[in-house]
Amino acid sequence: MERWPKQKSYRPSKNSSYSLSKIYLYNAQRDLPFSLPSMRKAISFLLQELRITTDEVSFHFVTERKICELHKEFFNDPTPTDCITFPLDALEEKKGSFHILGEAFICPRTALLYSKTHKMDPFQELYRYVIHCLLHLIGYTDTDPQQRAKMKRKENAYLKKIIQEGFLKYTRRD
Repeated sequence: MERWPKQKSYRPSKNSSYSLSKIYLYNAQRDLPFSLPSMRKAISFLLQELRITTDEVSFHFVTERKICELHKEFFNDPTPTDCITFPLDALEEKKGSFHILGEAFICPRTALLYSKTHKMDPFQELYRYVIHCLLHLIGYTDTDPQQRAKMKRKENAYLKKIIQEGFLKYTRRD
């Protein structure tokens, strides 16, 4: 049974602009098994850290075949990729109506292969993809070198927070 540390609370403060969201997680892959409840807690933590106010966000963890199909369908590129995002409602559109941040499709196999090649933790790479997706969903782009560098700095900062909070330890599925 998974134990979650009791010393920290991930509920927003009364002064926070963050509001609790429905986080939908779909795991349709077996390449990198992980704990869905732990992933949900980590995404909730990231939403709070990023001060994202939304009613709903969806993450699909898919096979390499599926990510290739999506990559081909939407970007005319049949090669594997780490993640694809589909932003739906802009953050400014929240006022008074139901808000859907968007959907993210992540390929854990890509994280696994990349981490093996670069001798790193595959769960760290998986979280980098989750952070990368959230940044895209709130409007960050990585189409030019300056934007890419800015996004990478943000990814590194939030990945460091994820590690410090101990999410990697609880995400692994034994």
